[in-house]
Amino acid sequence: MSATPAAAPSIYNTIALVVRPNTAGIEDSVRDVLGFLQGGGYSVVFETETAAHLNMPEVPSMSPQGIGEKADVAIVMGGDGTMLGIARQLAPFEVPLIGINQGRLGFMTDIPLEGMLPVLSKILAGQHKAERRTLLEGRVLRDGKPIHIGLAVNDVVVSRGAGAGMAELRVDVDEHFMYNQRSDGLIVSTPTGSTAYALSAGGPLLHPTLGGIVLVPIAPHALSNRPIVLPDSSEIVIEIMRGRDITVNFDMQTFASLQPQDRIHIRRSPHNITFLHPEGWSYYNTLRNKLHWNEYPSSDGKI
Repeated sequence: MSATPAAAPSIYNTIALVVRPNTAGIEDSVRDVLGFLQGGGYSVVFETETAAHLNMPEVPSMSPQGIGEKADVAIVMGGDGTMLGIARQLAPFEVPLIGINQGRLGFMTDIPLEGMLPVLSKILAGQHKAERRTLLEGRVLRDGKPIHIGLAVNDVVVSRGAGAGMAELRVDVDEHFMYNQRSDGLIVSTPTGSTAYALSAGGPLLHPTLGGIVLVPIAPHALSNRPIVLPDSSEIVIEIMRGRDITVNFDMQTFASLQPQDRIHIRRSPHNITFLHPEGWSYYNTLRNKLHWNEYPSSDGKI
């Protein structure tokens, strides 16, 4: 795999590489990207955990905070899970992210391994589409005092334990009572997360540029509890009224052992993340490919 390296413009001097660990064959792809970037005059650093899993001691490493303070852009090689993890950590620093997919097409890691170097060359030369995404921040309060704070790119999910009965939740929006709900839980999702767990629970798709937050009940007792899209200026408060083994997850990062009367305050984070896509990238192309909208039945009824 080869491409003519782009001369390093001043805007992108230091580039961080974040790589999904324990992925068979990833080292060859990393060396391709590394050689390409170094050949173009860029300074390259590994994220700390990436360095620990790759036998490339000649490449310096930095913590996510160090990357946020020093790097001009981060290239993420892996899947959407890898992107979610680093995006939460880099959001306060406004470091743009480029996603190279190792495996199936992702919603956020959208550059395929095949032909990745010519695409990278164009993006680093400024030929790209920049797209900003919102995040959610949540605070868990017990007796009025915060006991946990989290960020989410996709969603904040309150859910019951596997062996427990339904959770009873009270939901208020902007200090207005919305409803009491008996269900398996509640998903509070960004537009980015509308293609994740919220979608599988029956929620709507939201275009990433929309200013909205979607609430999606998980298996509600009352069928009248339907998904609703709120303005992203809203503050949502979920109070645990009753239930056992209830947890809250921030992009699947779990805080367990919630108690009755615990309250989760959720609002749009002041931070954003920026994805750099290839020129010509389209959200609708991603939806078609990921959700198989491009498949039509043949005359015999088979896909």
